[in-house]
Amino acid sequence: MSWQPATDPRCDDAPTLDRIETVIVPRARDIGGFAVRRALPAAHRQMVGPFIFFDQMGPAEFLLGEGLDVRPHPHIGLATVTYLFQGEILHRDSLGTLQPIRPGEVNWMTAGRGVAHSERTPPELRTGKGRRLFGIQAWVALPADAEEVDPTFSHHARDALPVIAGEGKEVRLIAGALYGAASPVPTFSAMFYADAVLAAGATLPLPAEHEERAVYLARGEIEIVGDRFAAPALLVFRPGDAITLKANRAARVLLLGGAPMDGPRHIWWNFVSSRKERIDEAKAAWKAGRFVPVPDESEFIPLPER
Repeated sequence: MSWQPATDPRCDDAPTLDRIETVIVPRARDIGGFAVRRALPAAHRQMVGPFIFFDQMGPAEFLLGEGLDVRPHPHIGLATVTYLFQGEILHRDSLGTLQPIRPGEVNWMTAGRGVAHSERTPPELRTGKGRRLFGIQAWVALPADAEEVDPTFSHHARDALPVIAGEGKEVRLIAGALYGAASPVPTFSAMFYADAVLAAGATLPLPAEHEERAVYLARGEIEIVGDRFAAPALLVFRPGDAITLKANRAARVLLLGGAPMDGPRHIWWNFVSSRKERIDEAKAAWKAGRFVPVPDESEFIPLPER
């Protein structure tokens, strides 16, 4: 997804619980009947592990004939990870990919040296009322030695992802490794990303095996050693301590993090790189039309003049 305009998230002071470094509260912005809440990057926290961008899309309900229309736009130096709770998005990219994504599936697009894509509600889903869309798009920054790899796209079905279930919880591993399981989604660095659905009263440990860790509360309310947090919120933890989440009421959380990046990253619009000059090159290439176009698309998002 393109970097849609969104209100900067608010970084609250950490609660008395000393295991939490930062609490980020994403603020909603309506972009034409569609709410976006951005948790990363934030003023006091740019990244968690390789995650450099984290947007909650919706929940939104489209009227008859309407839907999501993100026109073709470019990326470099990152991988986009799209994961839905509700609805459907049709992905097209300059590699020739045409792939719908539905709840519980994963679209992972590695931009590398450069790719363009669009994301739209399929035409056949615009004819009914009450069509809903709710999900997360994250960007994963690539290690410096992989920033210029050839672009690729991979899609993984819901049934292909490991699930850890029992005692009132169901955890679907989107990418990386956690709880002794490993996702088939290819990654470039040590990381984890999981979707956890918790019944009221259920508990979920978050191991300390990864140095940088966070949970994004998409729905409901959780408690950590007496401190309560309501959706939406991104809780970033200090390294070293095992954390246990308790759902005070039914909740849905995304678990994310991994090894620290191999140096700082620059981010401008839809571009991420360890080098400022590389972003300038990408800006000039998009403005001059040097990116490979997306098949069957006649529109595009112009380079912002800022």
